[in-house]
Amino acid sequence: MIGIFGGAFDPVHFGHLRTALEVREALDLSQIRLLPLNVAVHRAQPFADGGLRLRMLEAAVAGVPELVADDRELARPGGSYTVDTLAQFRDELGPDVPLCLLVGGDAFNAFFEWHRPRDILGLAHLAVMRRPGSLLPRDATLRETLARRRAERPADLHAAPAGRIWLQAVTQLDISSTRIRRTIAAGRSARYLLPDAVLDMALAAGCYAAPAGAAADRASAETDSDTSAQRGHDAA
Repeated sequence: MIGIFGGAFDPVHFGHLRTALEVREALDLSQIRLLPLNVAVHRAQPFADGGLRLRMLEAAVAGVPELVADDRELARPGGSYTVDTLAQFRDELGPDVPLCLLVGGDAFNAFFEWHRPRDILGLAHLAVMRRPGSLLPRDATLRETLARRRAERPADLHAAPAGRIWLQAVTQLDISSTRIRRTIAAGRSARYLLPDAVLDMALAAGCYAAPAGAAADRASAETDSDTSAQRGHDAA
């Protein structure tokens, strides 16, 4: 079974990487594909260009063969819709290979606001990454869908190609890409929030610096909604 984890990764950080590793081990995934989006459809566009975000991601997962940087959304023009990405995977792998889409808890709560959500469930399972003790969704339709499709054990996901929902508690690291960008723009050190190789590449490129206050102004308009346990909606 293959895991699919999409997002801006602007930049990738330890929250993303630790979450991916925990889900891979819990569900015995053969690998997880990490996909930087091209054109965001539910958030502001990324600061760093796609090529740099891909290179930073490749550097972050170097030496970890189970985590693979995948450039297919960057290669596809237009909005980066999850359903299109899953359809491409399905075309490549055939109808029987189980696929598991990793989504954050907050993203899952808004799942029926995504583009073609029922088609997504027809193409892949959902692995919902939740903070320990977090509440189930309030939306009645989503709660009913979860009750019907919830997997009780990882084997339930391996036994079917798509359509089940798994709730996975993950380590909550208080790290976000927004916080990292703000830290760099303010001239402070972001060391130990993300891999050294990623930080060095970002600093060399200068993509998160704040010349004339422009980047700082843009960062101030963002929210800290991209923590590791909430990922998954950016590419929806």
